[in-house]
Parts: sequence; structure tokens; C-alpha cells
Amino acid sequence: MSKAKNVIRIDRANELLSNILENFWSGNFSADEIPPVMLWGAPGVGKSTIIRNLAKKFGVGFIDIRLSQREPVDVRGLPVPTQDGVEWRVSSEWPRDPNSKGIILFDELTSADRSLQVAAYEIILDRRLGDLYKVPEGWYICGAGNRAVDRAVAYTMSSALANRFMHLELENDAEDWVRWAQNNGIHPAVTGFIKYRPALLFSQEGEDLERGWPSPRSWAKVSSMVKILNGKELESAVSGLIGKGAAAEFMAFHKIFGNSENIREMLLNPKKKIKIPEKADQRYAMCSAVSYYLLHGKTEEESAALLDGFFRVSLAMPSDFAALLMTEAITAGGNTLAEKMYHHSMYSKWLELHGVTFSA
Repeated sequence: MSKAKNVIRIDRANELLSNILENFWSGNFSADEIPPVMLWGAPGVGKSTIIRNLAKKFGVGFIDIRLSQREPVDVRGLPVPTQDGVEWRVSSEWPRDPNSKGIILFDELTSADRSLQVAAYEIILDRRLGDLYKVPEGWYICGAGNRAVDRAVAYTMSSALANRFMHLELENDAEDWVRWAQNNGIHPAVTGFIKYRPALLFSQEGEDLERGWPSPRSWAKVSSMVKILNGKELESAVSGLIGKGAAAEFMAFHKIFGNSENIREMLLNPKKKIKIPEKADQRYAMCSAVSYYLLHGKTEEESAALLDGFFRVSLAMPSDFAALLMTEAITAGGNTLAEKMYHHSMYSKWLELHGVTFSA
């Protein structure tokens, strides 16, 4: 019999955890009433990033305990001989201020051996270390770890520890990741490629796992390399991050995207002839470039001209790509851009041509 997993998309996990944390800090519940969360997922899926971003969102402290890199004394404290016997000194990194708020993340929890997991039991289960230390009420405790199927170092979690957590397994969802990427400075060539090849957001099949392979974490690093390197240097860096197979596909896509300056000119110049490429990968690259430039006007006048160009280009596109482009732009631009689009003089014409596909 297969074991059922509580699989959840990353955006849903964010909503759920935000709701839990709001209630945790509302004062209506004690710390013992709100269960700690254990996030499961493949390496690079963004488990610790979710927790770190939530701490930033709520403006609270954040302590990241990489349990696999610690010793039991780092968690339970260090015995120090004295004239009267032994005193236990607890690590200074544990929060002390009774009025403080924050999140303690036990990351790589399943990568820690059993002795380290046992050392963490008391603080996770009871929020204390004997009579030496008690976690302030305003600090939420959670964990994150890899699954055994991920071919990463992973030890079995004891039933006593597992029973304390609320378990959520994160799903690799390309749509969620692209939405996050558009709002976090990821290069449009990367977001465009993932929309074109969503299966390569996370892939270990046929990859040398002792080298680079595609994951949300490695794609974010690819974005950084695209911004500072080019040519053979970029190709080598990308191969080192996501492996040769995925890198070959991405570099071919990036070559198409490299002509995106022509797209910017097309958007700004009403007299420029609009050319919609025939191949799907080229259309995905074009959509990503149009969306990117639409959101990066340098002045109000340029932004208005780019919006005009957006409608000229999308009116010339097949409905499936026009709907994709509209959805991407509204998602990335938010309510402000959506309002401008819906009141644009060309929107009714666009809706007449592409509205059925857009609604679907």
C-alpha cells in the first residue's frame, strides 16, 4: 500500500502558513495550541526560502538551525565543570527577549542523524531545554527536510518527532514559480524558458546529481549568470548549474531571447512592422520579452507607449499566445497595470478577438 502524502502547491502553502502565523501572533492562542509545520520537498524547491520570506513579510526575527551541521551540544547546551558540580551553558543564538517575535527553522532536519534529532526533540516538542531555557511565546518553531526519494541524504524521522508536526509536502509547480520569479527580479529569459519547458523547473532524470541539475534554486542562480555573463562563459556557467542537457536547451532559447531589443523597438515604434515568429519556442521568448519591457518603462510617457505597443503586438498574435501574454502581464503588473489595460482604447478590440480564449 502506498503512503498518502499531503501534497500542496507552494502558493497554497504560503497562504496556509500566513494564516497560521497571523493567528499565532494574534494573542488568541497559546504557543502550545498552534502546531509546528514540517515542510517536505526536493532539494532546491524553496522550503527554507518560504519560511525566510514569511519572516520578512511579518517583520519578525528568523533563526535558521542547519541541524545536520551541528553537534548535540549546540542544541542542548554545553556542560561546564564548576566547584559545585556542572553547569549547562545554553547557546546564545536562542532568543531570550520574552517580548520578541520570530521563527525558528530547523532546516535539513531529515539530513541530521538520529542523535541530533533526539537533541532537538525537547525544544521542538516542549519548547524548552529542561529548566535551563524556554522559547519565548512569540517564537514559532518549524522544520524542513528532504524526502528519501530525492536521492539526498535523508534519515527516517522518529514517530515521536513526526507526530508533533503538521506535515506539508511541497509540489514543484512551474506556474507558481514563474509568478514568484516575475516579482523577484528573475531574468525574463529564464521565466520564458520555464513557461516553455515547465518539466525542467525540477528534473533529476538522466542528470549527474553530483554536478548541477535543474531546480528552482539553480534556475534563480542561472538568472544571475545571464545578467553578468555572455557567450561561452555563460554557457559554461549554466551547464555547471543545471547540467549539460538542460543548459543546451536553455542556451538555444536564450539565443532567441537575445534579439529582444528588436521587440522593445517594435513596442515603442508604431510604424515598426510587427513580426510574430512561427515556432513555439520563439513565441514564448517573445511573450516573455514583451511582458518584461511592459513592466520596465523608464518614464510615464514611455510606459504609455509600451502599453500601446503591447496591444498592437498581442492583437497580431494567435489567441492562445495573446491570452498567455495578457495573463502574464496582469499577474506580474498587478491591479495597477490591469486597471490601465481594461481602460485602454484597444482593449475592447483585443477582447473581441481573443476574449473567448482568454476567458477559457
